[in-house]
Amino acid sequence: MKVPRSLKNVDRDDIVVRTFEYDDGSVIAVDFGNAAADISMDIFGSTAIIVADGEQYEFELPPEASDVSAQNGILTIKE
Repeated sequence: MKVPRSLKNVDRDDIVVRTFEYDDGSVIAVDFGNAAADISMDIFGSTAIIVADGEQYEFELPPEASDVSAQNGILTIKE
């Protein structure tokens, strides 16, 4: 699963995007940092809107995404 382009191009040093590959799928994890422990997320069709630390991020979910969750400042997209 590929990381959405708009997440790759986030211009903040405290946001870390990682991809983990497993035998049964992959996971994209986006850590919005300590300042964004409480993030909110809305999904509209295939578009995700994330608000973290007063900033809004909007991106298209990968077509393979089967589960999207947010907890403790970390957004997780699972295949």
